[in-house]
Amino acid sequence: QVQLVESGGGLVQAGGSLRLSCAASGRTFSSYAMGWIRQAPGKEREFVAAISWSGGSTYYADSVKGRFTISRDNAKNTVYLQMNNLKPEVTAVYYCVADGPYTILVAMTSLNYDYWGQGTQVTVSS
Repeated sequence: QVQLVESGGGLVQAGGSLRLSCAASGRTFSSYAMGWIRQAPGKEREFVAAISWSGGSTYYADSVKGRFTISRDNAKNTVYLQMNNLKPEVTAVYYCVADGPYTILVAMTSLNYDYWGQGTQVTVSS
């Protein structure tokens, strides 16, 4: 079992930055691919970014490439999403997700995962 708890969301002005964190419990964290998904009001869930179990590979939605960076620290059982140059259109609830063990990154775009966090709100004002 893996439990995921997100933090770091909040209200920020356009152009600002936020770093989301996702703390995971469970001994198998280091064998799971991790990712971030978001859902804006009235819209479907959308893949944002994923990172391999080792941290050696990452994958991003085209809409966030160059502005968002996903990383993980397996020693701390934590995955991060650094979000820079934020725009109002990224306002959404952001969910941390995990799938595995050893799920390949392309599969992380499927929106089907073994575990989900409760979500954290990110609001970008113009």
